[in-house]
Amino acid sequence: MQRNQLSSYIRNIPDFPKSGIMFKDLTTLLQDPVAFKAATEELYKDVKGKRIDKVVGIESRGFFFGALLADKLSAGFVPVRKPGKLPYKTVQASYKLEYGMDILEMHEDAIREGELVLLHDDLLATGGTANAACKLIEKLKGNVVHVSFLVELTYLYGRDKLRPYEVSSVIQF
Repeated sequence: MQRNQLSSYIRNIPDFPKSGIMFKDLTTLLQDPVAFKAATEELYKDVKGKRIDKVVGIESRGFFFGALLADKLSAGFVPVRKPGKLPYKTVQASYKLEYGMDILEMHEDAIREGELVLLHDDLLATGGTANAACKLIEKLKGNVVHVSFLVELTYLYGRDKLRPYEVSSVIQF
């Protein structure tokens, strides 16, 4: 399956989670074993050959492919979650969504100084969530070497908020 065919597996849900938002539903892609495997392989192509110590995946849809990428890269996996979801001491970063504000947390011992980190999330919209996660990684003295997304909403210019990081996405709308 070609990269450009994967967009047909994404379902649009209008007015979710708020009025005016066109939600990109990945469950239709995840349910199809051929599309799921093809998406994983396309994400991996963008980082294959890079030295990565940890893959950081953002709650919750960033966990799906983030863990698979960590396995393929022989790297550790680190979850970034909303407040109160992680059991140990955390560091926090707040960020702006296209429809409000939120906070991300990561365990304070999840990244060691100098580790090379791939950040993965399912979707790049305004870039606020990914930028906050990059700040968490850097707060723990990790080095963000790449930021990957399955889907990018190019009309929201989120990639601009992620400069100077290397960014890739498989599907663009």
